[in-house]
Amino acid sequence: MMTQALRFKNKVAIVTGAAQGIGEGVAIALAKEGAKVILADRSDLVDDVAKKLGKLKAKSLTVKVDLETYAGASKLISEAVKAFKKIDIIVNNVGGTIWAKPYENYDEDQIEAEIRRSLFPTLWCCRAVLPVMIKQQHGVVVNISSIATRSIHRIPYAAAKGGVNAMTASLAFEHAKDGIRFNAVATGGTEAPPRKIPRNKNKLSKQEEVWYQGIIDQTIDSSLMHRYGTIEEQVRAILFLASDESSYITGTVLPVGGGDLG
Repeated sequence: MMTQALRFKNKVAIVTGAAQGIGEGVAIALAKEGAKVILADRSDLVDDVAKKLGKLKAKSLTVKVDLETYAGASKLISEAVKAFKKIDIIVNNVGGTIWAKPYENYDEDQIEAEIRRSLFPTLWCCRAVLPVMIKQQHGVVVNISSIATRSIHRIPYAAAKGGVNAMTASLAFEHAKDGIRFNAVATGGTEAPPRKIPRNKNKLSKQEEVWYQGIIDQTIDSSLMHRYGTIEEQVRAILFLASDESSYITGTVLPVGGGDLG
């Protein structure tokens, strides 16, 4: 076995959606294991994460971009290469359900917003980073998916994450020849502090609270362990796939949902 504390020594890693939640957890864990970390987010909250990495004496770079656009993804990759000359790892973590309700209650704009939020950042970042990793002839991409591909009250989000799974498998086929591995972690329900910036800024109606509770109940019921996981439990799986310990794994979606395979 490798010395775990040194798994990412001399590695350059990008983490998108790094300002809070799983993204923040991944960024801190990578830094603790020796990585130089690029923190990508569109929120100023990412500056607080950078301060935490500074206390660890880790080298980092903060890039504030909107990854729902290709221009934002391109800027992120350009800034990372400018600062560190290479990109060994990218963890594409941006995404998350905005509205929770039966599909017939979504309007057109909401459906498009869900897809932009939970599919396009991964599509754009994979496209933007590929030329760099092809030139290097190595790289690791870990896309954050979800077991919500089989769930209730979030069909557009499920469709977006199904797209993440499909592109992960297909990109692995295309680019194994270039020494690039693509995998995904399908996260299950995860206990996390309340979001500092909610995805949906509007207060939920009584009916929306019922629909959201339906997601929680279904998630717990579908898990063989009948509980939510922790951020740390998700981070461990993500770091495994980002590390050389998973060197013979590509094109795989790893469910981390207490037995719920999504």
